Amino acid sequence: MPDALGRLAVVSTPIGNLGDLSTRARDELAAADVIAAEDTRRTGQLLTTLGLSRPLASLHEHNERERIPELLARMLQGARVALVSDAGTPLLSDPGFELVRQTAAAGIAVIAVPGPSAITAALSIAGLPTERFSFEGFLPARLAERRSRLAVLAQEPRTLVFFEAPHRIVETLDDCSAAFGPLRRAAVARELTKVFETVYRGSLADLVAMAAADANFARGEITVVVAGAPVLTDDARVADELRSTLSVLLAEMSASKAAALAARLTGAKRNDAYALALVLAEEATRTRDLERQ
Repeated sequence: MPDALGRLAVVSTPIGNLGDLSTRARDELAAADVIAAEDTRRTGQLLTTLGLSRPLASLHEHNERERIPELLARMLQGARVALVSDAGTPLLSDPGFELVRQTAAAGIAVIAVPGPSAITAALSIAGLPTERFSFEGFLPARLAERRSRLAVLAQEPRTLVFFEAPHRIVETLDDCSAAFGPLRRAAVARELTKVFETVYRGSLADLVAMAAADANFARGEITVVVAGAPVLTDDARVADELRSTLSVLLAEMSASKAAALAARLTGAKRNDAYALALVLAEEATRTRDLERQ
């Protein structure tokens, strides 16, 4: 093994505006012995724009495991490899994890060359809390799977960040509104850092209406930011659980039995449970009567 190993640089590239490429990122690309790129054609265009010419190797989700031994061998011989994705920071909904993991395991240096990311860009201008957030990548494309995933996230208190394809954004907002409630605050950022950058802000109901009224809403690259669920106090949590539990039990048993069981399950007072059960039962009766009319 040579005295000097190579290294892997994880390089962030612009998500739209070429002016966002840092001087350090340009220098790292210029010095690379090979650039591992998600799409060599797209990266080739970037290099041409920068006035650079470097060897490229494709590295995407379908060939990453097969390509890694070759790249590791080159770094063990002293080569400098730069890893880039199509846009933004590699590994964030992009390939590269296995390369980074195996490079580090081989004792080869892995360095970060930070820069643009649609995730942090959208968070910075969404007008929603940023102290804690959860990046969820792309939601499932299939309707049932997407709704199931959103149901799991409905009580997540952290701000949520998603990527979404333009042709699915309308139905995804509909599903978010159904899962999180139409009043939950959110923002949709499209074409970040590009000429037609637009940010739509409002409740999920507002955004659904905006999407229906604006043809441009479903164009370009899209990042969705949704406020987290409000954190309930203990009393509010018990009240919320009591209502949910009674709603299920009342379909199967009388108000008194449902109240007794719900009180045991949630820790609520039995009198409170019974009073709410009567209200919910009456609401259900009125709803059925209206449906028959």
